[in-house]
Amino acid sequence: MRSEKKSGRSFVRARAALVAGSLGLLLAVGGCGASSDSSGSNAKADVKSGPREGFADEGGAAASAAPEEQADGKAAGKKAAPKAEGTHVIRTATLSVEVKSVPKAVAAARGVVESAGGLVATENTERLDDTYETSHLVLRVPQERFQEVLRELAGSGKLLSRTSNAKDVTDQVVDVESRISTQRASVARVRELMDQAEKISDVVALEGELSSRQSDLESLLAQQASLKDRTSLATITLDLTPPDAPGDDGSKDEDPGFLDALGGGWDAFVTMLRWIAVAFGAAFPFLLTAALAVVVWRVLRKRRAARRPAPAVAAAPAGEDGASAS
Repeated sequence: MRSEKKSGRSFVRARAALVAGSLGLLLAVGGCGASSDSSGSNAKADVKSGPREGFADEGGAAASAAPEEQADGKAAGKKAAPKAEGTHVIRTATLSVEVKSVPKAVAAARGVVESAGGLVATENTERLDDTYETSHLVLRVPQERFQEVLRELAGSGKLLSRTSNAKDVTDQVVDVESRISTQRASVARVRELMDQAEKISDVVALEGELSSRQSDLESLLAQQASLKDRTSLATITLDLTPPDAPGDDGSKDEDPGFLDALGGGWDAFVTMLRWIAVAFGAAFPFLLTAALAVVVWRVLRKRRAARRPAPAVAAAPAGEDGASAS
């Protein structure tokens, strides 16, 4: 019995050892497979992560470049903003002012304009009689002092009329500048072609094209200069006139008197005589010709009448002698 129990226990122990060994073997094999799988997955992950990191770097560079470009664009926009948003305006005004002394008013207007940094472009003074004279001035003043100068000139006397005008030419200025840059590039391109040309015919054709494009460029530059002058300096036209007469309210002009009527009648009479003289002068050659024709006709008629009665007078006494003889 004891031997059977010992053999049974040994069998159980052997069986347990076998089971434990198999479990250890299985665990060892599973651990090796897991380690190989983990190493393979790590390698795959490394392979995959390499390009992704590269793309991430490129995307980051592009992403970082995009804000920089946007920042540069914003900075450029801020720098170009004054040029794009700045308006170019041509301002003109016309003033008619009544002053007591035209020469003094002209001198004062010249002083106001020159103190503002402007100039007198045109001055035309005309004397009406020995006492009164009028003056026509064209003044150029900076745009920023335009309103100030206008107020000072309008307050120099009695303001009769005032007109002001402002014309926005920003689009025209931008268009001319763009066309100038394009035309300059075109001229440079033609010059490059001339340097590369080998045939005389090609050189002659290119010279003609270059001359035409340079002429267009000069025309555009002249337009640009004109626009710059008119937009930088405003134009004020000032007419200075004296009063009609001191203390005259114009009632005489509204109610003409006897002397005015007499002067008007005399002018009408003289005008009528003048027209009659003109009509007579125009008709005189025809009247003279008609008078000469009448005189000639009457002379011829008298001659014919003097010739015809002579035979009849001579035959009458002969008849009377025959009757008496019978």
